[in-house]
Amino acid sequence: MFAKAFRVKSNTAIKGSDRRKLRADVTAAFPTLGTDRVSELIPGKEELNVVKLYAHKGDAVTVYMIGGNPILFELEKNLYPTVYTLWSYPDLLPAFTTWPLVLEKLVGGADLMLPGVVVPPTGLPQVQQGDLCAIALVGNRAPVAIGVAAMSTTQMLASGLKGKGFSVLHTYQDHLWKSGDKSSPPAIAPLAVNPTDSNEEKVDPGLHGNLSSLTLEGEGENRKVHHPEASEDTSSGALSQDSQDSKPLQEQMDELLHQCFLHALKSRVKKADLPLLTSTLLGSHMFSCCPEGQQLDIKKSSYKKLSKFLQHMQQEQIVQVKELSKGVESIVAVDWRHPRITSFVIPEPSLTSQTVQEGSREQPYHPPDIKSLYCVPASMTQLFQESGHKKGSTLEGGEVRRIVIDYAKRNSLVDADNRNLVRLDPILCDCILEKSEQHSVTKLPWDGLLTRCLQNMQPAYQVTFPGQEPILKKGKLSPIDITLAQKAYNKKVTVVRNLETYGLDPCSVAATLQQRCQASTIISPAPGAKDSLQVQIQGNQIHHLGRLLLEEYRLPGKYIQGLEKAPKPGKK
Repeated sequence: MFAKAFRVKSNTAIKGSDRRKLRADVTAAFPTLGTDRVSELIPGKEELNVVKLYAHKGDAVTVYMIGGNPILFELEKNLYPTVYTLWSYPDLLPAFTTWPLVLEKLVGGADLMLPGVVVPPTGLPQVQQGDLCAIALVGNRAPVAIGVAAMSTTQMLASGLKGKGFSVLHTYQDHLWKSGDKSSPPAIAPLAVNPTDSNEEKVDPGLHGNLSSLTLEGEGENRKVHHPEASEDTSSGALSQDSQDSKPLQEQMDELLHQCFLHALKSRVKKADLPLLTSTLLGSHMFSCCPEGQQLDIKKSSYKKLSKFLQHMQQEQIVQVKELSKGVESIVAVDWRHPRITSFVIPEPSLTSQTVQEGSREQPYHPPDIKSLYCVPASMTQLFQESGHKKGSTLEGGEVRRIVIDYAKRNSLVDADNRNLVRLDPILCDCILEKSEQHSVTKLPWDGLLTRCLQNMQPAYQVTFPGQEPILKKGKLSPIDITLAQKAYNKKVTVVRNLETYGLDPCSVAATLQQRCQASTIISPAPGAKDSLQVQIQGNQIHHLGRLLLEEYRLPGKYIQGLEKAPKPGKK
């Protein structure tokens, strides 16, 4: 964001009331700081200036300066610490480590890719998608950059440490840092794993010799840093340490519950929606805000029930809950200016799938238009070249039939005695006959000729989502696959695969099914399928799945496999 020079709009001393408000905002944004350290960061008497500026891409940013150094900056009502502040409070944010050579690229505007992340012996910090994180260099815990996590730690590990890790906002040596005293990072030793370990991080020495293999993707601020060696050498260590280093499940679920609640209020619930049934808040909004690859389950949180959680949120004066009819609670008021909401950073949405947001007015799901296509193989190029097609050309079935019929008529291959038969010339023989048939089969009926042509072509398909460019894929279209599996103690689970092909987000489908079936769901990588997830629901839930896919999402039944396994009436 500050890789290039910015334009200052104003520079004024802060008012007393604004100083107090800033303290409250910092306390809300960074609760781990505590009151005493917030007072240290924003002292009562020292001069504090508010600088309004425009970054080179036009973003309006507010910077808070003390003693000539920027300590905080505010963008879209979200507060961020500068590296000057992080050098005094290095534990303020979860910290990830990268190579010294990478710093130059980050300063130039690159985002940090996961292959450039070094995994320490203790494993990666546990973060959620959208969390603010610090980035330090190997051998020194003093942060040199801050960025927003592009995915959760669980997703990072599941990806094998591949893909974009962090959207970088600010770095040591960028123009925001240059507006201060331009001091260098202090030397802060990495945390020791245990008293007998060295303070130095244990890193595969082979990685040090391969820093020259770093590559960049994109240009300017869109560049992304890759380190191909780091991915292979460090991912296994991270996976082995993850289970030992993770927080208790209840604590993780509490964090996820708060995140989904604040995300829903900040981005999905509008004033016109009030009063809003608490069940609708959960089912139509909070579940949809659950990050990809995670599952919100209130029963596993410390609150156990939605009503108890909302009581706590009411005590914090974020929302007001009333029982408008007997036994039915509704949200009647929301304080959208509450620091918890204003400081919440909305996670970046996934760019790899079209999400289905139940109840969302902005992105209702519409089924894609799907066409079966045929790809011209090398063995059939002579048959299609006269019509202007070459190897790899994709055609609809009707086009294939028209081209073959035109070819037969143009070359006088229609049998004079029986116009239902076509004489096979050498080109047709090579295209459609087996070697054993080459000398015995001289004629074929029209339907046999056309069927053989289609069978010998390579399958392909085109998927077009509303308002998007068509997506062409080679190979056979896989249907949404629904299967039943038997688990321990004779329990059944329903497993759904291939949702992504049809623009369905497995996490959103899982959230909807969890609510409707009142059954637990699990999202996991689909076996044997790259970059694909499967949804597992407790019990035989094929009936619910059928209604969701056929009636609500309006997908044609021919694209769904396994609906016949739904339980018969009266059976579970």
